[in-house]
Amino acid sequence: MKLFVGLGNPGSKYENHRHNIGFMAVDEIVRRHNFSPDAGSGKQRWQSLTHEGRLGSDKIVVVKPQTYMNESGRAVGEAMRFFKLEPKDVVVFYDELDLAFGKIKAKKGGGSAGHNGIKSIAAHIGPEFERVRLGIGHPGDKARVHGHVLGDFAKSETTMRDAMIDAVAREAPWLADGDRPRFLAEVARRLTPERGAKAKPRAETAKPRADRPAQPDNDGPMASALKALANKLKGDN
Repeated sequence: MKLFVGLGNPGSKYENHRHNIGFMAVDEIVRRHNFSPDAGSGKQRWQSLTHEGRLGSDKIVVVKPQTYMNESGRAVGEAMRFFKLEPKDVVVFYDELDLAFGKIKAKKGGGSAGHNGIKSIAAHIGPEFERVRLGIGHPGDKARVHGHVLGDFAKSETTMRDAMIDAVAREAPWLADGDRPRFLAEVARRLTPERGAKAKPRAETAKPRADRPAQPDNDGPMASALKALANKLKGDN
């Protein structure tokens, strides 16, 4: 059994923020794999909205803390202790400022890199949990970071955002199996265009036009008669 934790801030005014892509990712897992209750409602416990389902033979409980980002650890700790799980059984999906937009990485353990949600979870359960980092890109100027993170995705970004979320949800069963490398490989395959997509199509072999007269067969009757005549003339000489 595993806890899939999506990080974000509760409330409609935050729902499209880059900081809420963790919520978006687990919502898509719930929707695609038919967890119950329906995505968007959830059952209230451990100061969270929760959903239960299965990925293959593995039971998964999705947790969306409603404590605001910087107190996420309280909710995650309560859920983990309720099920008597260990940190390695917890998978957290969250936004990564220092990862290029559209990139996805995963790892176990490490620091928080200034992410308040990760910092809070580590304080409550320790750092050795699984992390799925969803790149939102850096605005390039430190002064713009706050507005970038706590701002909606631009219209030009929605296609890539949705592709990221879809890839994560489709390949989530690998995370349930504990196969992080395979998860990353399959997500990358979905997000990378096929190598041959831009290659020019191979030229077709030229075909004879339908109105072009057929050429005589070199071994046909006419050729045979000419050969016989030539042989006869040689014999007469």
